[in-house]
Amino acid sequence: MALFHSLSDSARLAIVRRLADGEARVVDLIGELGLAQSTVSAHVACLRDCGLVTGRPEGRQVFYSLTRPELLDLLASAETLLAATGNAVALCPNYGTDSGIDATTRTQEARR
Repeated sequence: MALFHSLSDSARLAIVRRLADGEARVVDLIGELGLAQSTVSAHVACLRDCGLVTGRPEGRQVFYSLTRPELLDLLASAETLLAATGNAVALCPNYGTDSGIDATTRTQEARR
């Protein structure tokens, strides 16, 4: 479940999708995704700690890339599944976008 939690944030997912196209530095991700430097750095660190992203230092820069190509297969399968289920996931009373429960509450409930 930690894998899915690591991909549950839209910024982390955007970073993963961008890294699917090849290596990028934090500064590249900032420019391409329109996110703050602190946000990108924190999310890249999270993905790195989860073993999904690795950094390759080059001088004073670090180029990040995905560690496993299987991650792209997982994302493609998830998109196929979502397309097949239509609005069922979005309307789910527990986890759907209209559930009225914020992410913090869900996280707290999941830990119980």
